[in-house]
Amino acid sequence: MLLTMALFLAACGSDDANSSGETETDTGTPTTENTDDSSSSTPQVLVFGRGADSVSLDPGIVTDGESFKVTQNLFETLLNFGEQDTTIHPGLAKEWAVSDDGLTYTFQLQEGVKFHDGTDFNAEAVIKNVDRWKGGKEEDFYYFNSMFKAEGEDIISEVTAEGDYTVIFKLSRPQAPFLKNLAMSPFGIGSPTAFEAAGDKFGDNPVGTGPFKFTEWKRNDSITIEKFEDYWEEGLPKLDKVIFRSIPDNSARLNELIAGHIDLADGVNPSDGKTVEGNSELQLIERPSMNIGYLGLTNTRAPFDNKLVRQAVNYAINKQAIVDAFFEGRAEVAANPMPPSISGYNDAISPYPYDPEKAKALLAEAGYDGKEIELWAMPVPRPYMPDGAKVAEVIQKNLEDVGIPSKIVTFEWATYLDKAKDGEADAFMLGWTGDNGDADNFIYTLLDKDNIGSNNYAYYSNDEVHDLLIKAQSETDENVRNDLYKKAQEIIHEDAPWVPLAHSTPLLAAKAGVKGFLPHPTGSDKLDNVSIE
Repeated sequence: MLLTMALFLAACGSDDANSSGETETDTGTPTTENTDDSSSSTPQVLVFGRGADSVSLDPGIVTDGESFKVTQNLFETLLNFGEQDTTIHPGLAKEWAVSDDGLTYTFQLQEGVKFHDGTDFNAEAVIKNVDRWKGGKEEDFYYFNSMFKAEGEDIISEVTAEGDYTVIFKLSRPQAPFLKNLAMSPFGIGSPTAFEAAGDKFGDNPVGTGPFKFTEWKRNDSITIEKFEDYWEEGLPKLDKVIFRSIPDNSARLNELIAGHIDLADGVNPSDGKTVEGNSELQLIERPSMNIGYLGLTNTRAPFDNKLVRQAVNYAINKQAIVDAFFEGRAEVAANPMPPSISGYNDAISPYPYDPEKAKALLAEAGYDGKEIELWAMPVPRPYMPDGAKVAEVIQKNLEDVGIPSKIVTFEWATYLDKAKDGEADAFMLGWTGDNGDADNFIYTLLDKDNIGSNNYAYYSNDEVHDLLIKAQSETDENVRNDLYKKAQEIIHEDAPWVPLAHSTPLLAAKAGVKGFLPHPTGSDKLDNVSIE
């Protein structure tokens, strides 16, 4: 009976060991079997919490980072940026050559690439995409007209094919940042079959060549994308699905991460950085800084059609206090409309000092009548402005102290952008994360008269600045280009179309098991190499 019982207990012990996932080595030491999700049959699903919904998923017609955050993973561009910088690398084009006069660019395309709908990617597809950008309404394709038009002239004069996998771009004038422009998210290549059938509804059901394909969009709630099984780069993506959840409040988003309901959170408040660092189950991630947060002053609307009033507002706002209160040491006060990391930055220019008395004197000289203005506050957190509503309250108090009464107003994010673009605001909070690491993408895109009604929300126009920026676009000598941009910044500083506020280091947080996520300075993050342990 004792022998029978011993055999029975031994059998039970063996079953228990197998069910617990442990085995014994020859030395009797228990070891745990591999439970890494990335090598098991468990689907790899990443839930990405962000501050707002996308405006559209057609990359060619949007300007907001929340849209590009998704489209960057659905579409691909002819050229890619580096993993965490804006150096140029192959993309859908594997090789390229530039003529000596800088007017002809020849691209050799990747072969065997398919769009998500099965359409072949080839030279004809590239030409149809460019024709779509060129032939669309200027107010729809903002980026194309900002990047590839100057003084009303198409910089891309012609695009032709030599066989199925060679595309030739001919330019009407040299453009120094041409290759960097092509690598920007707005120029993701879409399926001609899909956009020709969908028309202006293409953004509701986007089709690219990217590592993920579009699945579902619940407006103001979530966007789901799934692994594209026929993706041309072997072994990618590592994730099976990504769900982008819209959670407008930064603190609520972080709480969702702590509770385990999301895996990755964008827009972490600087004040919460230490909380994340103190939690062993989380990781704090810093995005390389390449942005500007600003208070825009619509230069065509009274009282900001007067340069003295605009200068007065620059003196009235305590920018250092804003940075100290809301950025927790993870930002610097801005002096120019582009960050110091960009070549051509003018470091001889200092921010307007906080001087309320100087502001009052300028307002008196301008004959300002004390009429109330509308101060527009961003309804969503952005990398360059983590809490627009609270910063607006500080600005409102600063303006009140010098005799400018204001009423804070806001709108839903897409509406906010549309109305500001149309020049309906008096003063508005906004910002910009650089698309390609070039000065042209800041100063020309945001403040040149060519871009009034698109990205020049301030409606600022200065002919001398325009001439400098157009010359800089075509100049291939980097030192000469930098001098032109520095001169333009001097004029802009005097004209004061904005109040530059801050250059921030944006924060993200993730579960400790999220691996391979590399935040990009442009804010458009590729998720193809991300996995979850």
